[in-house]
Amino acid sequence: MKRIAVLGSTGSIGTQTLEVVRTNGDIKVAAIAAGSNIGLLEKQIREFSPEICGVWDEKKAKELSLLVRDTNTKIVSGMEGLLEIAVMEEYEILVTAVVGMIGIRPTMAAIEAGKDIALANKETLVTAGHLILPLVKEKNVRILPVDSEHSAIFQCLNGETGNKIEKILLTASGGPFRGWTREQMRNVTLEDALKHPNWSMGKKITIDSSTMVNKGLEVMEAKWLFHVSMDDVKVVVQPKSVIHSMVQFTDGAVMAQLGTPDMKLPIQYALYYPERRPMGGERLDFWKLKEITFEEPDFQNFRGLSLAYEAGRAGGSLPVVFNAANEMAVARFLNREISYLEITDIIEAALGHHKKKEHPSLDEVLSAEQETYEFIKSGWGNSPAAKKKAGG
Repeated sequence: MKRIAVLGSTGSIGTQTLEVVRTNGDIKVAAIAAGSNIGLLEKQIREFSPEICGVWDEKKAKELSLLVRDTNTKIVSGMEGLLEIAVMEEYEILVTAVVGMIGIRPTMAAIEAGKDIALANKETLVTAGHLILPLVKEKNVRILPVDSEHSAIFQCLNGETGNKIEKILLTASGGPFRGWTREQMRNVTLEDALKHPNWSMGKKITIDSSTMVNKGLEVMEAKWLFHVSMDDVKVVVQPKSVIHSMVQFTDGAVMAQLGTPDMKLPIQYALYYPERRPMGGERLDFWKLKEITFEEPDFQNFRGLSLAYEAGRAGGSLPVVFNAANEMAVARFLNREISYLEITDIIEAALGHHKKKEHPSLDEVLSAEQETYEFIKSGWGNSPAAKKKAGG
């Protein structure tokens, strides 16, 4: 029986991971963790009986302890709790489905402890890939990608060991504003941005998809996962989300992975790799589909994608700043504190303000994150990008 731990068990990926567990019946959930949704955590504890449950919010952890005092599940809190889960002996695969850079330290601790990583937290590699990849090699563990695009690339590379990649073709739906100009996006509301045409995801990643910042983060993640340069990863807009990504080899052959937009497939593939387990659900019907169309990405109007390439090419601590600025900007947009277009304005300002460190240590990565937050809090309006915006 496989044994897993799930960080971010109450979010979109976490709950779908537990659906896969529920359906297959031969995976033991040794630990779960989430931010503050103790109502759902209590239900998960009673269904899956994990040894440990982590709650980021210490006050909520105390509340949960009282709610589940009749169970044998130990309740832990904060980063210390996540690190305790990361190194526990009772599991082999850590599913990292938390949002943001909070995933870096527990992921590294789990790798140190010899755990395989089912990776759904792209920020971990985006900001600390230069630290994590050498550690993965040293500890001889596996990173099994859970993002649909990276899982698709991973599947396309099966059996291709030693064959050189010429290009990764990373597909994107284009989001709800595909084809729009920045002027048309000027009055986009929160409700507009949360309407993804194909996928059902958490709020933060749905906003990231609409700005195409998420695709930029995925390009950076692909660079680390598949040992290629930023310019070897090309974004292809495929509006129906049928082709999840493709790999082009040096002989010109292109391998593609297709399927319906269902995150349970890449989750299950990561948990059981290399076995393909039967899975229910809708199948692609090519007679109904009739055609698959492609478009070039719009770098001019979707500045989030072009800024991601700039930050990824420059490397060092700039991807940390890109990610941290986006996290704070999206949080502010979700709280209706800034306009939609200000998300990428804030990212651009933060990148322009930062002094790059070439090979940041973990402490320097976390410091760059905090410095970015402080820059935005202190009034990024004085920055060149904000002044340019104010001027027209």
